[in-house]
Amino acid sequence: MTPDFPLYELSDEHGLLRETVRALADAKIAPTAAETDEKSEFPQAAYEALVKADLHAVHIPEAYEGVGADALATVIVIEEVARACASSSLIPAVNKLGTVPILLSGSEDLKKRYLGPVARGEAMFSYALSEPEAGSDAAAMKTRAVRDGDHWILNGTKRWITNAGVSEYYTVMAVTEPEQGARGISAFVVEKNDPGVSFGAPEKKLGIKGSPTREVIMDDVRIPADRIIGDEGTGFKTALATLDHTRVTIAAQALGLAQGALDYAVGYVKEREQFGRPIGDFQGVQFMLADMAMKVEAARHMTYAAAAKSERRMLGAAEKDLTFVSAAAKCFASDAAMEITTDAVQLLGGYGYVKDYPVERMMRDAKITQIYEGTNQIQRVVMSRQLLK
Repeated sequence: MTPDFPLYELSDEHGLLRETVRALADAKIAPTAAETDEKSEFPQAAYEALVKADLHAVHIPEAYEGVGADALATVIVIEEVARACASSSLIPAVNKLGTVPILLSGSEDLKKRYLGPVARGEAMFSYALSEPEAGSDAAAMKTRAVRDGDHWILNGTKRWITNAGVSEYYTVMAVTEPEQGARGISAFVVEKNDPGVSFGAPEKKLGIKGSPTREVIMDDVRIPADRIIGDEGTGFKTALATLDHTRVTIAAQALGLAQGALDYAVGYVKEREQFGRPIGDFQGVQFMLADMAMKVEAARHMTYAAAAKSERRMLGAAEKDLTFVSAAAKCFASDAAMEITTDAVQLLGGYGYVKDYPVERMMRDAKITQIYEGTNQIQRVVMSRQLLK
């Protein structure tokens, strides 16, 4: 694949944004990250701090009351929040995931109706694609939407839905024409308070415990016909197009986790003494740090390049290799995050294995980045298919 140059360019505004987000994350989010994890509670204080600073959904265009930040700025926000607390980073990340289908395919009425409340911090938006028997094979979904006059009636269960129960709005994929396979799937906006909507018990998870993951259950949920996103039968196409953009946000989350773990490990090895000197003086430790930092830097470049391509695609450019590049960034950054957080635990020794130190939490949080929005095995399938077209 032949890249377009420059792959990305960081402006002074991007640098200032990073400083702003890092300062807020260090002051308002990091101090409660361990408690959020311990109690498995949604980080409401972090959400309020992000809303107050207009950092909870920076991707929403100004035309819909948003900040209008580009994809690279959105990545920087998620990265810096994840450096402090992965659960909190899912606030801006999932707001983007839930709303991109509307930005890509929704009517002007839907955009005006639903993007404004998210931009104002009055509501969050989740994405409901996966089902109990339709994870990697999302096209095998069973949730049905049947037209009834001026309404659609939805029945089915969506599983592994991030921020379910907290978000007010949900992009829901449902089968409208079963005989058409993937071409018979449509996308809809479902509201939390629609009659017939309920939620399963929160999942008891390894990591990202402050972000609730629950089933979204729809039992004869009747919604107005104008809540369809795009034309009937285009939902799966919208879902795939959405993931091209939002895989990059998972890469950013993984990048932030990796950077946070590296930063903490560097500080630790400078202070921790064994055999009469700081363990950072030992070459074996130095080599581990060098490898960790090298992977972080590589992940950052891949993530930022993918974000720039995502932005150009949203603005109308072809960017035919976005699918490959976004999958590669997500796959590489999340694999790197798992390796780096594990190495950070190793560098702290016994201290790394206890909850008094944050790298243990970071390692647990990093694991999900290899799984959601497409497992890394699926990312490799996506990449290979792009290469073999």
